[in-house]
Amino acid sequence: MSDIIQLLPDSVANQIAAGEVIQRPASIIKELVENAIDADAKNIHVLVTDAGRTCIQVIDDGKGMSETDARLSFERHATSKIRAASDLFALRTMGFRGEALASIAAVAQVELKTRPENDELGTFIVISGSKVEAQEAISCPKGSNFSVKNLFFNVPARRKFLKSNATELSNILAEFERIALVHPDVAFTLHNNDTEVFNLPVSSLRQRIIAVFGKKLNQQLLDVEVDTTMVKISGFIAKPESARKKGAHQYFFVNGRYMRHPYFYKAITDAYEHLIPTGEQVSYFIYFEVDPANIDVNIHPTKTEIKFENEQAIWQILSAAVKESLGRFNAVPSIDFDMEGMPDIPAYGFDKPIEPPKVHVNTDFNPFKTSGGNTYSRSQSSWDKLYSGVGKESSITSSAVEPDSEDIYSEESRDVFSIPAATLYSSSPSMVEEGSQHFQYKGRYILTSVKSGLMLIDQHRAHIRVLFEQYITQIRQRQGVSQGLLFPEMLQLPPSEIAVLKEIMDDLIAIGFELSDLGGGSYAINGIPSGVEGLNPVELVRNMVHTAMEKGKDVKEEIQTILALTLARASAIVYGQVLSSAEMSRLVDNLFACPMPNYTPDGQTILSTIKEEELERLFK
Repeated sequence: MSDIIQLLPDSVANQIAAGEVIQRPASIIKELVENAIDADAKNIHVLVTDAGRTCIQVIDDGKGMSETDARLSFERHATSKIRAASDLFALRTMGFRGEALASIAAVAQVELKTRPENDELGTFIVISGSKVEAQEAISCPKGSNFSVKNLFFNVPARRKFLKSNATELSNILAEFERIALVHPDVAFTLHNNDTEVFNLPVSSLRQRIIAVFGKKLNQQLLDVEVDTTMVKISGFIAKPESARKKGAHQYFFVNGRYMRHPYFYKAITDAYEHLIPTGEQVSYFIYFEVDPANIDVNIHPTKTEIKFENEQAIWQILSAAVKESLGRFNAVPSIDFDMEGMPDIPAYGFDKPIEPPKVHVNTDFNPFKTSGGNTYSRSQSSWDKLYSGVGKESSITSSAVEPDSEDIYSEESRDVFSIPAATLYSSSPSMVEEGSQHFQYKGRYILTSVKSGLMLIDQHRAHIRVLFEQYITQIRQRQGVSQGLLFPEMLQLPPSEIAVLKEIMDDLIAIGFELSDLGGGSYAINGIPSGVEGLNPVELVRNMVHTAMEKGKDVKEEIQTILALTLARASAIVYGQVLSSAEMSRLVDNLFACPMPNYTPDGQTILSTIKEEELERLFK
């Protein structure tokens, strides 16, 4: 039998490694910028063209590399960070595996210019698909200058699965933000297609956070500080009133490295229990400093998942630190007996007699006397005038005695049902019996009679389906009606979210939004879609942006679906809202005029039927 196991060529092995390490252009930014930080760079410049598809350039003023080191750095598992396996448990650098540059060079065309501070000449290397094409001496500034061009040029399948430029740019900015937030002692700039996106000078940690996410966040941050023999925790948490459903800035860092940690996330959410509504989130920026021997960062290719030796104890320390911060800044109602300038509480004096409170009564007051002193009496003519209309109208219509059920509800309630059903939907199908009455159960379900039995309809989900069909039609036909705002609302977004907002801007305008770019990440919301006047326009737009970011969709129709569904969810009637018979009838009619009345656009069940046979079986 012939041998079938063979060693893979280095170029193939590097491409396999690149599949784990280099997933998208943002991965290259992460690896190159982290290497620059490990090289003690104080100024790092990132230049991106076409969201990284065409070119990614990272320039730093770090230590640089010699000719030999520059050539060797592109070999697999070549690293300056570790020498023995024991070094893995004493890591304080960002990179250490020696896979990044080899993986990048395997799937792109790389040019490197580098020079150590004490050398007169630097080194210029060109590598394409793991093959060295040129190497020569060159005059260049101190540090390193990496230029990565034509990403995935030799792996067409990988390049085909890259998202749109806006989505990839959003990922690049998010990765850049994570690194910038943990290194305020390093100056960063980032340019996209020759347009400056970030310019972050050296600053304090709080100033760096504000520079990245906007000045509005400054009023929301509370300090967190605790130092124990096991862990040192510092950073900031947001005040409870700043909680939002989506888009909270939530970051964990350990020893200068970004990480995801659901267990520690639970510690923070538990500390905010009963302070924020269920389902909402708060921003936090938490920095851990622990002994490297007590953590393992080598469990994930991107090193974003980190294992702690004493997770439970650190969980308790983190929870206590967050609660202390909330209490110290009076986020939690409490009495602080050590507070300076505390108001004086009057002490009980034993030298004064106790006197019961006195009640003053005006014994001369007579409610039946007029201001002139005469006793008040209404003449018979006055009573006749008051009841002059009673009994004279022999025939009073029911509409005059009992007002229309639609009129007894607020304007907001009527606006919820102001759907042009005649233009958007056909008449109700025959499955709902003619003249059948509708009943509401606990402000949640609508019960109605159908030919096969009794139907239960979830009123909130039904309205989502109805509104979704309305909004998706408006988007695709660009027939959205805008309602102008008397006072424009201000929307502040970080650069990673601005990239997504620009991608969906046309669809927002089609719905009825009117936004003006004020520069610096600020937008003025001048108009909103008609029918959503009771909603917060800032949160509405922000939720749409974050939903588009989470879904990662870059196909036009899918983004339109996401926007329509987000707006429908925000605008739909809530559970517990009492509906009149006319409102229930209109909602049921509009529901069954939809193409798919059984399910919401995201697949949730809207209605369920109890068959007549099952009802009869209950009473046997």
